[in-house]
Amino acid sequence: MLAQPLNVFKFGGASLKDAAAIRNVANILKAYKGKRLVIVVSAMGKTTNALEVVARAYTTGDTETARRKLSELHNSTMTTVKELFGDTPEELAASLNDLFVSVEWVFEDEPNESYDYDYDQIVSLGELVSSQVVAAYLKHEDLPTSWLDARDCIITDNTYREGWVQWPETQSRISNAVPPLLDEGNFVLTQGFIGSTTENFTTTLGREGSDYSAAIFSYCLDAEAMSIWKDVPGVLTADPRLFENVSKVDRLSYKEAIEMTYYGASIIHPKTIKPLQNKSIPLHVRSFIDPLSPGTEITSEAGDTYPPMVAVEKEQALVNISTRDFSFVAEHHIRELFEHITTTRLQVNMMQNTAISFNVVVNDIDDRVERFCKLIDKDFKTTVDRDLELITVRHYTNEVAESMRRGKVQLLEGRMPLTLQMVVKEIPVIRRKR
Repeated sequence: MLAQPLNVFKFGGASLKDAAAIRNVANILKAYKGKRLVIVVSAMGKTTNALEVVARAYTTGDTETARRKLSELHNSTMTTVKELFGDTPEELAASLNDLFVSVEWVFEDEPNESYDYDYDQIVSLGELVSSQVVAAYLKHEDLPTSWLDARDCIITDNTYREGWVQWPETQSRISNAVPPLLDEGNFVLTQGFIGSTTENFTTTLGREGSDYSAAIFSYCLDAEAMSIWKDVPGVLTADPRLFENVSKVDRLSYKEAIEMTYYGASIIHPKTIKPLQNKSIPLHVRSFIDPLSPGTEITSEAGDTYPPMVAVEKEQALVNISTRDFSFVAEHHIRELFEHITTTRLQVNMMQNTAISFNVVVNDIDDRVERFCKLIDKDFKTTVDRDLELITVRHYTNEVAESMRRGKVQLLEGRMPLTLQMVVKEIPVIRRKR
């Protein structure tokens, strides 16, 4: 007898932001009771942001603030739990307490030389907590659920904050761990965003990496399909928080989805699509607000005709680099620059060179730009322009391009046959004194 097809669902922070949202997720899942389903969850609401504050306070020596913020998060979590259950289940309370205590133990030691290492050990708490809460609530709602620690399954190298998946070991572990739990008739619920090194140190897969986690499980389990549940009806032509008159795209090709996520479309994590494409696993982007609506389907069979689609990446820095000896920026210079870009883990979103300068547009994260500039200071002069936006328009028209420029100063532009990119900053409003 052939095994029943398996599906992977991913629920993000917005779908788990409070007790009402978690109840809604449970109601969605009741329609799938008895199905072979792997559920990947993110941290609840803005938990990751709160834990980033904890991590930064700890690594800068402000342990008092770190402890206070962690305690506040523990209290807010228990408030949500009480709203869900009334009387908190003893087993759940003990598990959550152990998780928070594990981070408090981190505070007993001096910060590691690597901030990224400490970041992963602290911020990973969010997914571990949310998965415990959601798994317990699903059981409470008569939805048999097995909780699985993703760190026992997804194995990465030791690149903290952006671990590179070790695919053969990950494939083996997922294939061994998940099917027996599904065969018991249970949902399998696990965490997005987190993995582990072979030495059992927690790693993370990059900010908003839970989509990627779901794709890893989908690939390793040969899923029939993967679904990402969002607070929008599907993939839209632009971010509705930034633009009016956006529309839903019903069908999208893997190639187009890869292009849009690479350029900053926030609907899907950039690494998500390729594992699915390699095994022709359809990806559905669906609404947890309207779960019966069809959403957007991403497959290899979608057409090639699309409306203009806009992606905006904020918090960009434009680094202008020139040689101190006034020589041309040649191949050996660019090779050296990219070695340092790799060392500091800058994410380059756009680059352009002239005879005497080299411009890179990067995500302005932590102190990475400063560290990069310091590394090259001996041989290169740098100027940095911050608080920029990178606007990418796929399938652009001149009318759409002009509308993107209004009210902004354009610092850099790049065009390809289907793609327009521009780096812009807002024009400050000058008001006349009265």
